[in-house]
Amino acid sequence: MSLIEYTLDGKVDKVKIAIERIRTFDPCQSEVMQDLAPYYVGYSGGKDSDALRILFALSGVKYDLFHSHTTVDAPETVYYVRSIPNVRISYPEMSMWELLSKKTMPMTRTVRYCCNILKEGGGNGRFVALGVRRCESVKRSSRTGLEIVTRRAKDKVLFDVDDNSARKMIESCVKKGKRTLNPIIDWTEDDVWELLNHYGCKSNPLYQEGFNRVGCVGCPMTGSKGMKRDFERWPKYKENYIKSFGRMVKNANASGKRMSWKSGEEVFDWWISDKPKTQDGLEYEGILA
Repeated sequence: MSLIEYTLDGKVDKVKIAIERIRTFDPCQSEVMQDLAPYYVGYSGGKDSDALRILFALSGVKYDLFHSHTTVDAPETVYYVRSIPNVRISYPEMSMWELLSKKTMPMTRTVRYCCNILKEGGGNGRFVALGVRRCESVKRSSRTGLEIVTRRAKDKVLFDVDDNSARKMIESCVKKGKRTLNPIIDWTEDDVWELLNHYGCKSNPLYQEGFNRVGCVGCPMTGSKGMKRDFERWPKYKENYIKSFGRMVKNANASGKRMSWKSGEEVFDWWISDKPKTQDGLEYEGILA
């Protein structure tokens, strides 16, 4: 029996609603946007994107599944993504190691330029669908099911996906604007796992080993403890980060910034420590500007 055919504490309604959201805003069926390409479905290799992948398959709409390879994905994630049928893998113009040298400052929980450049650049000119959920973080708690961004990022317009005015807006907005649909915006983690288990999705093997996140190796969002765990498991990545931070120090000094850090090792030790990191790059402990 399909999950959408029985009722259990109202959770089945979330599945039906998510599928209806997908069908409602299908760019290939809209009278106004009929010349647009199918949905651009972002696939990270994590549990939420697996849930999104299943929902799109159930919906029956046309879509393209895309994975943005960050060059610092865990090996297990790389292999898992490759095992998914019909996923298209895109590669960034520069690797994380090149990016670190160019930016001349480490990324942190509040300064996440890496995501913007390595993960979120795809889907321009397409109607994007993501597995974003409000309960994942404080920042995402304000996200809505339908987001429209015109040519200026500050012009972002947010709508609840079940608002009748949303459909009129999505059909009349400027085509150059970027549109994002978040079908599982109101789902809990339990909702996600119930869907995956029902359809026999084994998910990324890192979850079976106790990982709560399966993003980039060394991601600051995992906190100091999570970063240290990552580098114990994948020491080669640690070596690459230290080398890149070494080039970062060299390039920053060459550009006129006076840094207290003398080596890539010093930057790395500060980066994975519990010391507070400020949002303004000029206020980093290692930059004396």
